[in-house]
Amino acid sequence: MVKEKKRADKKGDKSARSPSTLSDYPEFPKQGGNVARQEISPSVVPLLEMQLSERGFKRESEHQQNEDATQYEEPILTKLIVESYEGEKVRGLYEGEGFAVFQGGCTYHGMFSEGFMHGPGTYVWADGLKYEGDFVKNIPMNHGMYTWPDGSTYEGEVINGMRNGFGMFKCSTQPVSYIGHWCHGKRHGKGSIYYNQEGTSWYEGDWVFNVKKGWGTRCYKSGNIYEGQWENNMRHGEGRMRWLTTNEEYTGQWERGIQNGFGTHTWFLKRIPNSQYPLRNEYIGEFVNGYRHGHGKFYYASGAVYEGEWVSNKKHGMGRFTFKNGRVYDGLFSNDHIAESLSLEAELISYLDRSSESIPRSQHRGPSSSAEIIRKLDGSESKSVLGSSIELDLSLLLTMYPEKDQPEEKKQVEYAVLRNITELRRIYSFYSSLGCDHSLDNTFLMTKLHFWRFLKDCKFHHHKITLADMDRVLSTNNDIPVEEIHSPFTTILLRTFLNYLLQLAYHIHHKEYEQFIQW
Repeated sequence: MVKEKKRADKKGDKSARSPSTLSDYPEFPKQGGNVARQEISPSVVPLLEMQLSERGFKRESEHQQNEDATQYEEPILTKLIVESYEGEKVRGLYEGEGFAVFQGGCTYHGMFSEGFMHGPGTYVWADGLKYEGDFVKNIPMNHGMYTWPDGSTYEGEVINGMRNGFGMFKCSTQPVSYIGHWCHGKRHGKGSIYYNQEGTSWYEGDWVFNVKKGWGTRCYKSGNIYEGQWENNMRHGEGRMRWLTTNEEYTGQWERGIQNGFGTHTWFLKRIPNSQYPLRNEYIGEFVNGYRHGHGKFYYASGAVYEGEWVSNKKHGMGRFTFKNGRVYDGLFSNDHIAESLSLEAELISYLDRSSESIPRSQHRGPSSSAEIIRKLDGSESKSVLGSSIELDLSLLLTMYPEKDQPEEKKQVEYAVLRNITELRRIYSFYSSLGCDHSLDNTFLMTKLHFWRFLKDCKFHHHKITLADMDRVLSTNNDIPVEEIHSPFTTILLRTFLNYLLQLAYHIHHKEYEQFIQW
C-alpha cells in the first residue's frame, strides 16, 4: 500500500440532491499529479408531469406528481487523499490497471495512465453512487453509466462528467424513463419521456433545459393525445388535441394549456351507414379560456347552422340561424335562444315561404306565439310528405306554372322524391365518400367535386350542356357568390343535392314536355 498526501486544488460542492431525479449527477474535476479528487454537482429536481388544466367544455386533467425532495448531503472535499493503492506504478505514478481507495470511502477500479484515472474504470462514492465508463485524465468522458443508490440509472454520452449528448435515464422510485438528448445534465433537444411502465403515458418532442418547449406530442394515460406547440410545460401556440375517450377534437390556438384564440372543435358521433345526418357537430371560431366566445360558426349534425356572436358557450348577440330545412332567421339571440321582442313575429313571418300557413297579425305576440313561429321555421309543422328534415325549394320552378296548379305540382314532385329517397341517400353517401380516408363517425359530406363526378357518371353533359354551364344555372337559381360558382370545395348537403337535381332536370327536359302541359 502506498499513501499519498497531496491536497486537492479544488473543493467539492457542499451538497447534492437526490440522484434519483432526471437532472444532474456527480461530476469529476481535473487533477494534477496522481491524487484523485471529486466534485458533486447540485441536482435539479424536475417536475415530472405538469398539472394540465383547462376551463370550458373539455378538460384533460392529471394529478401533479410529487417531487422527489430527498437530498444526499456530501462532505466538503478539501483533502481527498489516496489511502491505499493496489497496482502498477511507473516512475512513481499509477500506471495500468489498479485499485485505489480514497479517504472518505470512495474507490476506483480501472485503468490509470501517468497518475490519472484514464481509460475504462469504475468509480464508487461512499454513499453508493457508481459510475462505470470511460475516463480522460480523471474526468468521465465519452460513454458511461451512472447508478444511484436507489437503483436509478443513466447510460449514454458523458462530457466533462455531465450527461451531454444522447442517453437514457431510468428512475427506480417512480415508473419514469427518458431517452433522448441531454445538455449539461438536463433534458435538452429531442427526447421522449415515459411516465408509466405500460408506456401509455408519454411525451415526445422538444426540450429546453428540462422544460417542454417547442413542438411535441403528449399522450395521456386515458389515450387522449395532444400534438403541437409547448411553452413552459404547457400547451401553448398552435396544436391539436384529440379526446379519444369522448370522441372530440380541437385544432387551433392554445394559451397556457387552455383553448384561446381561433380554433375548430369537432364532436364525433358514430353513426350507421347511410345515416340521415351527413354532418358532425362542429364549431369554427373564437375561443376565450376554453369557451366559445366571440364570433363563430356552429355546424349541427342535422344540417342546421348558426353563425354569429357567442358568449361563454352560448349564442348571444346578433346571429344568423339556418334551420335544417333551409329556412333562415337573422336577428338577435339572448342566452342561447332567439331573443323575445315585440317585433319577433313580424321578423319571423318574413322568412316563411308562400306555402306556409298564414299567421293573423292580430294574434297575441306572446311566448306561445313565438314558439309556434319557430316551429314553422324549423319545419316541425311542415306538411311536406318528406318530413321536416328535407324540404325541397321549388319556389323558382313553381313560378312556371299557374298559381292554382302549384300545390299539386309540388306534391307530385315530393312523391317522386319520396319513392326514390332510399336510393338517393345511397347515391349521396357513395359519392360523398369518394377519395376520403376512414371517417371516425362514419359520416361524409359531399363537395362540388363529388357532385361533378356524379353528373359525369350520369351523363348529364350529354344533353348539350357542360359542367361549367350547369354550375352557372345553379348559381343563378340559388344566389351562389361568384367566387364559389366553380369552387370544387363547396359543400353540398343532402337537401341541396336533391334541389340541384330537380333544377337541372327541369332545365334539361322542360322543353320536351311543354307540348303536354295544358294551361
